[in-house]
Amino acid sequence: MIKENLDIIRKTIPETVTLVAVSKTKPISDIQEVYDAGQRHFGENKVQEMTEKWEVLPKEIKWHLIGHLQTNKVKYIAPYVHLIHSVDSFKLLKEIDKEAKKNNRIIDCLLQFHVAQEETKFGLDFEEAKELIENPAFIDLHNVHIVGVMGMASFTDNENIVRKEFQQLENYFQLIKSYYFTFNDDFKEISMGMSGDYQLAIEEGSTMVRVGSSIFGTR
Repeated sequence: MIKENLDIIRKTIPETVTLVAVSKTKPISDIQEVYDAGQRHFGENKVQEMTEKWEVLPKEIKWHLIGHLQTNKVKYIAPYVHLIHSVDSFKLLKEIDKEAKKNNRIIDCLLQFHVAQEETKFGLDFEEAKELIENPAFIDLHNVHIVGVMGMASFTDNENIVRKEFQQLENYFQLIKSYYFTFNDDFKEISMGMSGDYQLAIEEGSTMVRVGSSIFGTR
């Protein structure tokens, strides 16, 4: 069933969009099944769970940390993480840079923006993002690579609200690109859209969707 779900979703996603299969709380066997069907990008929101899975699953998997990341947990994922979606402070970025350097790596990161109505979601506003990038110490971070933005829409059935929030994130991406990354072709990712709203997100410019329950089923 999982493989069939994956095939259905793949047909709805353009080739230009990366599908991240959100495997949090899912057993190794389910992830292996999705891997065997050709999926390589997987997303987890807890460091310990992701590391445990990384240790036993094929090393070709590109692991995405999509949940809130505490600075004291960075060292556990620095050796292998493919992309950190949830950078929401300069302090965290600095820690990622430090741990990446120890592992002789450059780690790709996304700036997480708060675009939803709920207060519970993490993320920067536009002024905070500008402050982060304009921090004088930013240019000294040689082991992190900002490649785009991430955000989560409000948990609502109101399509207009969700669409507006996706448009806002896309707008933030364009502004930051034009202010700071004009000549940086690597700054190109907009990670937005989940199982319930990923098609809407793609319409509004998403380059990366994080889909879990539509692939693995709900438990």
